[in-house]
Amino acid sequence: MSQAALKVRPAQLDAEDSASNSLGSSCPLPITQHEQIVLGHGSGGKLSAQLIERVFLPAFSNPTLDKLDDQAVLQINGSRLAFTTDAFVVTPLFFPGGDIGRLAINGTVNDLAMSGARPLYLAAAFILEEGLLTDELHRIVHSMSEAARDAGVQLVAGDTKVVNRGKGDKIFISTTGIGVIERPVNISADRATPGDKIILSGYIGDHGMAILSQRENLEFEGVIESDCAALHELVDDMLDVSLEVHCLRDPTRGGVATVLNEIAQRSKVGMLLRETEIPVRDTVRGACEILGLDPLYVANEGKLIAIVPSQDADAIMECIRENSLGRDARVIGEVVAEHPGMVLMQTEIGGTRVVDTLFGEQLPRIC
Repeated sequence: MSQAALKVRPAQLDAEDSASNSLGSSCPLPITQHEQIVLGHGSGGKLSAQLIERVFLPAFSNPTLDKLDDQAVLQINGSRLAFTTDAFVVTPLFFPGGDIGRLAINGTVNDLAMSGARPLYLAAAFILEEGLLTDELHRIVHSMSEAARDAGVQLVAGDTKVVNRGKGDKIFISTTGIGVIERPVNISADRATPGDKIILSGYIGDHGMAILSQRENLEFEGVIESDCAALHELVDDMLDVSLEVHCLRDPTRGGVATVLNEIAQRSKVGMLLRETEIPVRDTVRGACEILGLDPLYVANEGKLIAIVPSQDADAIMECIRENSLGRDARVIGEVVAEHPGMVLMQTEIGGTRVVDTLFGEQLPRIC
């Protein structure tokens, strides 16, 4: 049977098929119960979701946290504030297009921006391993300072701890950010509506493949650089055009596929993507093919996904493409009422396949 002839079955297999499959040979199911934490728990995929649902949400559940957005939106004395925290454990510390310091600043700024907030202040905690070169620390801190200045934010508080040699990996950075939401917007993962268009701001997979190529000393034709960048000005431009942006996410861990699955599940809608519209650089595509990776699951650090009403999509696209960070933006699909909670994709050869969330870790330690 050709791939083009394959049919997608969103519903679960019926009882007869299930019984038949259980008696025959089949691929082993992923292990879902772990007595210890594994790398996959930090992937942003299904294991991460299970960890949150089984450990953290039962302990800390509240209406704000339960929204599971990348930031909390808080009402304080008549003001709407966005509040977020993040940790960065990337290896190697320095890579084409950035480093752990620039990543820490831009990643936190972007989480704030995805609520429509104007980022204001950051705090940072540094876990340093005994033996880290002071020159490397100076280089990282200088990079953070430059990134904060470029993003228009100030680092106003921090902490430093040192652990024994061999008990860390040179440096881990945790950042917390706060921003103000000045516009009457309501942006959240539960607001996608059938008929909405799905916009991707540019090429995917650059960051993850830049990290992997450096980590494994791989050489590909053409340079692969991280897309690490602060996106708050791009979001501001979009909101100048329309305040009806429904969802905004930056597809970091787990990539585009994971973010779209999260939104589909939170909004109880389906999504239909067009593979031909998803931009991937030839160098990244070739590297992924060699390594057996799917660019849809590779992390990005300077791209966003916007889900917007159909009537506003053209104007928003025109605005995005006028910004240097969005010149390669595409409408990659639409939100549909069918197959709620699932993401499907029309392939280049005319078939349709399910784009599911990965269970574990495709690329560990990429942010």
